Amino acid sequence: MTDLSAILDRFHSQTVLVVGDVMLDHFVIGSVDRISPEAPVPVVRFTREEFRLGGAANVAANLRALGARVEIVALAGADAEGDRLRLELTRAGIGEAGVVTDPTRCTTRKTRIVTSRNQQVARVDYETDDEARGEVADAVIAAARRLAAQASAVLISDYLKGTISREIAAACIEAAAARGIPVTVDPKVPHAGYYRGATLVTPNHHEAEAITHLRIRGDADAPACAARVREVTGCQNVLITRGEHGMWLHTPTGDSGFPAEAREVADVTGAGDTVIATLTLALAAGASLEDAARLANRAAGVVVGKFGPATVTATELR
Repeated sequence: MTDLSAILDRFHSQTVLVVGDVMLDHFVIGSVDRISPEAPVPVVRFTREEFRLGGAANVAANLRALGARVEIVALAGADAEGDRLRLELTRAGIGEAGVVTDPTRCTTRKTRIVTSRNQQVARVDYETDDEARGEVADAVIAAARRLAAQASAVLISDYLKGTISREIAAACIEAAAARGIPVTVDPKVPHAGYYRGATLVTPNHHEAEAITHLRIRGDADAPACAARVREVTGCQNVLITRGEHGMWLHTPTGDSGFPAEAREVADVTGAGDTVIATLTLALAAGASLEDAARLANRAAGVVVGKFGPATVTATELR
């Protein structure tokens, strides 16, 4: 088995370009001690609020926490939330020169009402999910091509919020192929045909079932489903994340299963972001697909023990 610590040692010398749907995770936190007389809902007494990077921005934050240099290409609105998003990216040490302003959309924000015991009461989503077109799409493609020229890997983080169109995905994959660097994709089912030629696609088991119309009831079903995902998407390799059942890696030369390593589960929010961030950075650092999957599996086991969209450090992985 490869020395995984040697791979971790190379993380800090890699640059990863993230292209995808960024969002702000807004937490409104308070205490609950009564039910509203107006409706059968809890009354949350406000204590504080927090803003965290979500979506593709959380992927970028995971990469940064692991030690990589990170650039991001995404869409934001011409609004206060877009300004805050750029500020939070800068604070996290993530290059935001590739964030394109689209005045026709709002910056994606998810506001969660949460109790002091980390119980979610409600969520309000502010978003525009129309795909980028015209001059905005051209600006995204130009930024992706420019920043891919200095990257060790490209990561497409698709949340169906408009940044990833067929043309934008193809441009990212072509830019990576021209430089011989890996390109990984955290996919969405309606865009299954957008990612042809990518090095690796990482659907969860629900997405894999929806893409293939096959069921995964156990390890015995995983190889056929993963192989079919590879056929449908046209990607070179497939990693299906299966929650408490671990992960399944399918390559043209064989399959490998990885049992889940979580010791305690507090919140699975953003776990997929951690998986693809670790996978991509490991591949950029020269790891094999199997070793990259092994590291990603361990990273997932750490991050689900934390609340909200969280990150894992190389020290924690060691």
